[in-house]
Amino acid sequence: MSSSREHFSSRIGFILMTAGCAIGLGNVWRFPFIAGQYGGGLFVCLYLFFLLILGFPVMCMELAVGRAGQNVYPLDFKTLQNPETKFQWSIPGFILFSGNLILLMFYTVVTGWMLAYTWFYCSGGANKIYESQPDKFFGDFLGAPGLQIVFMLIGLVITLVVCFGGIQKSIEKVIKFMMAGLFLILLGLVVRSAVLPKAVDGFSFFLYPSTENFVNKGLMETIHAAMAQAFFTLSLGIGSIAICGSYIQRERSLANEATWIIILDTLVAIASGLIIFPCCSSFDITPNAGPALIFITLPKIFQGLPGGAFWGSLFFLFMSIAALSTLIAVFENLVAFGMDVFHWKRIKSCTIFGIILGIASFPCIFGFNIWSSFQPLGEGTGVLDLEDFIVSDNLLPLGALTLVLFCTMKKGWGSENFLNEINTGAGWKVRPFMIHYCRWGLPVIVFLIWGIGIAKRFFPNLF
Repeated sequence: MSSSREHFSSRIGFILMTAGCAIGLGNVWRFPFIAGQYGGGLFVCLYLFFLLILGFPVMCMELAVGRAGQNVYPLDFKTLQNPETKFQWSIPGFILFSGNLILLMFYTVVTGWMLAYTWFYCSGGANKIYESQPDKFFGDFLGAPGLQIVFMLIGLVITLVVCFGGIQKSIEKVIKFMMAGLFLILLGLVVRSAVLPKAVDGFSFFLYPSTENFVNKGLMETIHAAMAQAFFTLSLGIGSIAICGSYIQRERSLANEATWIIILDTLVAIASGLIIFPCCSSFDITPNAGPALIFITLPKIFQGLPGGAFWGSLFFLFMSIAALSTLIAVFENLVAFGMDVFHWKRIKSCTIFGIILGIASFPCIFGFNIWSSFQPLGEGTGVLDLEDFIVSDNLLPLGALTLVLFCTMKKGWGSENFLNEINTGAGWKVRPFMIHYCRWGLPVIVFLIWGIGIAKRFFPNLF
């Protein structure tokens, strides 16, 4: 265990940074839509159930590996594995860790979009969005690589400046401020949506248990959607959560901390639905998922809302904070990699990975304009879709599967060591019988998420 490793100065700093890593754009532009699509309240109940039996144990595992190993993912595997095992667990660890870089190659770009729209609304540019229509404006924005690069670099520079200062002096303080602002803005937006004329209809669509939608989509399809959302919302499997675990002391049990992280992530996801669906109902606009919801549908709503420019500014500020908190947390993983593996100083590691990431983000931007003819996953797809497919559809679930096997197999870290680590410290403890579920049930669930997701991607007619 590295005695010189920096740690959080407070428990709240750790919880907020880890929650900031988990809370991302998927909470806003994916969860509300699929919740309404798959049965509203029934889907939300399924989602919460799978957070408990899937998200929680894998979250505990990733935090445990990070805290026990006190390194980045690949070195954690090397440090903790059974010394009598010939297989080198660090090899898949390096492959899975690459997901952090690939994730940021498109996340920096999308963060730039959020910052750009925050600037447009705050600087009075909302009128230009409305005059040219939100869909055309967003299309023109995607077709301008130079403008995207500028805002991508702004987000990257903010991230670098924060990470330059280290955990206690900079990252922890900034994340606390950002997350406090995020929850205040979120509360304000929920209250504003709640007083709209047809807010009740929106709440009903989102939260009322609809057996019709539930049945129409099919039981297995709905279950898979709930499992996948519960898993992907926490960004588990590539070590982005483990790095947060490596920066904490052992005063609190990890089961206790994982519970708070998941609660915060879930609150943001549900609150996002409480904002979006009342707005859509009040203006008779059908909600959709993905970038179209954020950059086309919602600007149309802000256009008809009294004080729409103000509420638009507030919403995109909220989105920018959510995106930047994830960007900072995941980029710190790259910084720690340079420090732990290559023994670079923090400033050097930040600078080198900042330059690499800045250049590596260009293909995602070019995929919407000068490289738009490159459609790797079929018609209408681009570089962003390919990068997201590599991370979300493959590295996250396969990484989680590797993590589960590592923590429960004798040839890995071993279930006894894992259980001792998560139960060290004050707070509630995980009972030993849970290990049997983690060893035999959890790998099956994670494998099904990966297998069904791949099958749906390449053989959609089967579903």
